[in-house]
Amino acid sequence: MATFAIGDVQGCHDALQRLIQHIRFDPTKDRLWFVGDLVNRGPDSLGVLRYIRSLGPSVRVVLGNHDIFLLAVSEGVVTLRPKDTIGDVLEAGDRLDLIDWLRHQPLHYREGSFFMIHAGLLPQWTTQDAAQLASEVETALQGDGFRSFLQSLFHEPVVTWSPSLTGTLRLVTVARVLTRLRTCTPSGKMSEFSGRPEETPLGYQPWFSIPGRKSTDTTLITGHWAALNLHIESNLLAIDSGCVWGRQLTAVRLEDRTVFQVDGLARH
Repeated sequence: MATFAIGDVQGCHDALQRLIQHIRFDPTKDRLWFVGDLVNRGPDSLGVLRYIRSLGPSVRVVLGNHDIFLLAVSEGVVTLRPKDTIGDVLEAGDRLDLIDWLRHQPLHYREGSFFMIHAGLLPQWTTQDAAQLASEVETALQGDGFRSFLQSLFHEPVVTWSPSLTGTLRLVTVARVLTRLRTCTPSGKMSEFSGRPEETPLGYQPWFSIPGRKSTDTTLITGHWAALNLHIESNLLAIDSGCVWGRQLTAVRLEDRTVFQVDGLARH
């Protein structure tokens, strides 16, 4: 039995299938953990969702920002942008089942010494804090009022996290951290920066580099930051290696940290 953590697929179904063959995945005994952003920007989001859902209990998924964007589009909360490639999901005959399955995936997954989220954690959060906060958002997203939550997530102004936040603003801020964080200040103020780490704006740092970060007792598994590329530390597996941008799709076998990669989407 082996467990493989896989980086942002983003609709690259062909690359995912080649990676599955490369790691010799056996669904009867192995498991796949996906760090989110299953869909969008690649050519076959529908194929990716159908395949991952078909694997049943051998899969663990956490939601990424593109997955939540798909949920929001499906509810009419936001509209498609020119670069979005999730129309195949929205037009599929099984779209309601796929959307419902996606909506019921968590924002965090913890097992043993590993803690998986899509983007990152604020420096003042322990993994216990993050698990509790993520659970609050999951309850909102999976409940009857999920459309109202999505409306707030995409249209409320951005605020800096504070433990005193309550209600929808608290949930929205937590969701933005878990699915969008790349760089922040030591006090937890996020930036919109998405470039290379060495170009991080003055006053900000990669979230995992901030001194005194309280989540160093666990190995965090993340994606989201394609410009970071594959980045492995003793307590961090950041595995978005830019598949949809023509680089690689990555899997890491968690038992021994062996890295497996296949080429991503060809860009012309």
